[in-house]
Amino acid sequence: MKNKPDYISEIKRMKEEKNAIILAHYYQTGDIQDIADFVGDSLALSQKAASNDADIILFAGVLFMAETAKILAPEKKVLLPDLNAGCSLADSCKEKDFKKFIKDNPGRTIISYVNTTAEIKALSDIVCTSSNAVSIVNSLPPDEKIIFAPDRNLGNYVLNLTGRDMIIWNGTCHVHEEFSLEAILKLKDQNRESKIIVHPECELPVRMVADYIGSTAALLEFTKKDSGNCYIVATEPGIIHQMKKENPDKIYIPAPPRDSTCGCSECNFMKLITIEKIYNCLKSEKPEIKLSKKIIIAAQKPIRRMLDISGKKVTEK
Repeated sequence: MKNKPDYISEIKRMKEEKNAIILAHYYQTGDIQDIADFVGDSLALSQKAASNDADIILFAGVLFMAETAKILAPEKKVLLPDLNAGCSLADSCKEKDFKKFIKDNPGRTIISYVNTTAEIKALSDIVCTSSNAVSIVNSLPPDEKIIFAPDRNLGNYVLNLTGRDMIIWNGTCHVHEEFSLEAILKLKDQNRESKIIVHPECELPVRMVADYIGSTAALLEFTKKDSGNCYIVATEPGIIHQMKKENPDKIYIPAPPRDSTCGCSECNFMKLITIEKIYNCLKSEKPEIKLSKKIIIAAQKPIRRMLDISGKKVTEK
């Protein structure tokens, strides 16, 4: 029986040999974040996918993120270690249903969250992330009528901040939708000095008790700069790995879900990616993300428009 390979060393060797780069989302496990060449939120990962010198991009994330990388770098080979790593939010917005939604609400600028399939992005005018959703909406003329999809909680958060004429698709993220307000308040009572920090995909009652609301990257930045010492973190707990690396002496408490049988709200799709799967993927260069030229061309436009507005213009391929 052969010895089990040293996955970390072999991944590092193959990355150099194949001129590959590993991009990882903050919701990946700590070991994957540590081996990645770049770790970030959806906006930063999109920017990195659009500008790098690698021949191969291995995405340690979920399917819509790998698709976005392929859209922005169609000449590169884009790999995803497990094609089952989907997204409940992206799944909540099907192409056929969204086409009807657009038809039923004509004359509106379509803003789709990055947590969507390539087909939904291709139907959109602008893509956004939780980092830039408010600035994307505010970049449009004040009288612009908008469709916002697919996250209803993020959409309503943006609506409350901007007051724009927005029709919002009724989709949710299974992680951010399931936080228990009662359990969060109980944790707050037990840790009086703590601050509640919340992702805008969370439901309104959870957002209402927040000391700070922001994207994954913004939550990380807040804990880095804030003078506090303890945080109740209402987003996928993978981000706590980076928070601990930045400020190891601070305390980070994952906000619990309503389901009391589970300790924390992990994204089961994100956690499908493992070091062993990354090793096998890089070795075989499969599974590979493949999209039609038509979808790539159509989806590039709204993503590039987002990146332009965010101050990171993508050079034409």
